Amino acid sequence: MIAAKGYAALQAGTELSPWTFERRALTPHDVLIEILYCGVCHTDLHGIRNDWFPGIFPMVPGHEIVGRVIEAGEHVTKLKVGDLGGVGVMVDACMECEDCRNDQEQFCQVSPVQTYNSLQKDGTPAYGGYSNLIVVREEFVHHIADTLPLEGVAPLLCAGITTYSPIRNWNIGKGHKVAVVGLGGLGHMAVKFAVAFGAEVTVLSTSERKREAASKLGAHHFVVTTDEEQFKSVLRSFHFIIDTVAADHDINPYLASLKTNGVYINVGMPAKPWSIPSFSLAAGNKVVAGSGAGGLAQTQEMLDFCAEHNIVSDVEVIKIQDIHTAFERLEKGDVLYRFVIDMSTL
Repeated sequence: MIAAKGYAALQAGTELSPWTFERRALTPHDVLIEILYCGVCHTDLHGIRNDWFPGIFPMVPGHEIVGRVIEAGEHVTKLKVGDLGGVGVMVDACMECEDCRNDQEQFCQVSPVQTYNSLQKDGTPAYGGYSNLIVVREEFVHHIADTLPLEGVAPLLCAGITTYSPIRNWNIGKGHKVAVVGLGGLGHMAVKFAVAFGAEVTVLSTSERKREAASKLGAHHFVVTTDEEQFKSVLRSFHFIIDTVAADHDINPYLASLKTNGVYINVGMPAKPWSIPSFSLAAGNKVVAGSGAGGLAQTQEMLDFCAEHNIVSDVEVIKIQDIHTAFERLEKGDVLYRFVIDMSTL
């Protein structure tokens, strides 16, 4: 076993606190990574609060990880000691089921292992990136370009791929009008990617104060949805709407902004189920879709795309000791746009 330290919620609903624990020993196909930076995702809050389903405690959150390989198993061929590596929402899978064979490892049907709040194949809990070390199967460690700031790369492993994936899967690009609901950690990445692929992008926000920020990110238009006249001006306007909001909200007013055959894509994952009248979908052949994080191949594609186009997340780097203040600010939307923990402060 490997001695590790981190911050954990010892029980559901409790604050994170320093915690020492053990990582599993390396198998021949594993690597040991010293974690340099870890992004703070709204999912981390959902997890420690049991918002979605009963969690596994003690829980070490964190699935936006950038670090350096410090040990490699004897059969590892993809990485070597000293390499930079990124770890996202998964650390293992069966690699043999239909989804794994189709580069959709995040939907593994047999033995999916999420980065935290999940059981590993040996039955022990998986602990996440609010830690100094992590053990990962080599296939689930992504190559990171050394040309980009690592603190800005860390959120790409979740916020990045979560928004890149639907844009690629729906072939969103030139000729499309796309709206992004919300301008937080996910939303600002959705804007950057949609613009990079050539779409005409509108940010739909409840806050006028985000107009300038949206423009700086490259958005072509900005609509305050609490202003009735502004919202009416985009009726039947969009081929796609990407909803990045994690808080509970009613999507029905937004559905009216879709064109005929338009697609509403949920990536924000609010806890409360949506209630949608059937006529809202039938009138215009509209589709409401979900999108999870991408598979391994698509995640590496996204990282390579970001390196080529100089795209990273806009971040505020914090000390691990400030995580509770960061959580409070995250819930208020008071961050542009992602908190990232400097793990050297642990």
